Amino acid sequence: MQSMTNTDTADIESTVTQVAALSRAGSELVRLTVDRDEAAKAVPHIRDRLAKQGVSVPLIGDFHYNGHTLLADNPAAAEALAKYRINPGNVGFKDKKDRQFAAIIDTALHWKKPVRIGVNWGSLDQELLTRLMDENACAAEPRDARAVMHEAIVQSALISAARAEELGMTANDIILSAKVSAVQDLVSVYTMLAARSEYALHVGLTEAGMGSKGIVASTAGIGILLQAGIGDTIRVSLTPEPGGARTLEVRVAQEILQSMGLRSFMPVVTACPGCGRTTSTVFQELARNVQDMITDRMPDWRRRYPGVETLNFAVMGCIVNGPGESKQADIGISLPGTGETPSAPVFIDGEKAMTLRGPNIAADFQKIVEDYIERRFGNSKAVDVETQERHTA
Repeated sequence: MQSMTNTDTADIESTVTQVAALSRAGSELVRLTVDRDEAAKAVPHIRDRLAKQGVSVPLIGDFHYNGHTLLADNPAAAEALAKYRINPGNVGFKDKKDRQFAAIIDTALHWKKPVRIGVNWGSLDQELLTRLMDENACAAEPRDARAVMHEAIVQSALISAARAEELGMTANDIILSAKVSAVQDLVSVYTMLAARSEYALHVGLTEAGMGSKGIVASTAGIGILLQAGIGDTIRVSLTPEPGGARTLEVRVAQEILQSMGLRSFMPVVTACPGCGRTTSTVFQELARNVQDMITDRMPDWRRRYPGVETLNFAVMGCIVNGPGESKQADIGISLPGTGETPSAPVFIDGEKAMTLRGPNIAADFQKIVEDYIERRFGNSKAVDVETQERHTA
């Protein structure tokens, strides 16, 4: 999972703060804008301050137009970054393009850094696109303009990757991305890339938008590709609400992977959506309280109880599906619906364990959850997660 800062990289303090927050949220790679000399000079200081905080997340330099100059003039930044992102649409123009692209590749080879060749349809190589459009116009059966655009995106990535290999990089040092802002375009372009290359692929919509629109579009596009086995790193590119947390995009990426059964990050709460049988809001409040408790307790649980992230809880609102869903969860509770007896059976590991009654059902159930986790995972050896991640890296 990857994310990107939206701070001014030259502002060392705010960038360190945001990178640390993204890393704590679960981002495993963080990209920084390196757009001018002051930003490049800040990079090694950002890396060093993060290290002092025990944050070892790899930093990716995002370069446009002047990356060759910034890397050459700032060897400390070139060394501090874990990867360079190059956009073939604006790495250089006309006769300068190959020379400036080659300069970045030479720097990457010198410092033994991988590169991401990141095509974006908002800054596509116009020379290549014009040539393909002209060829298409002369074809016996011309394709529509969008199909030609897809071909231009794919060719831009593959031509640049081939050139990087000619300059001395290995295929394992190259990752490709082809960012577009519509789901069907994303699926089409990455399906083509996956069929025509063996390079690692970074997947995600660009300019996905804000709120539910950005979340839904990103989930649809990334989910389709992951289900087809396409994608090695992902980013959910959300526009934050004013004052909103940048870390939301990391949480959405985690939820995509966990919902698809690819990775686990925190226990899942299965909750009843409610209907006419559930006029009480008790199950809604309990589901929210359990979810909040998990979010609050996970930093400690993750350290003390390895494996806790795979748990599944169920908070159901009536007798119709409540007992069945609760039996499928590690711990489940079936709250009484309208007209039902005011009792709440609790199921643990598929078996009915007890029945809760009275005004303190919510608090009693949360205590049961805490006790279950301690009993099931308490004998597990606590893990220093940051130390383990540094060792793995």
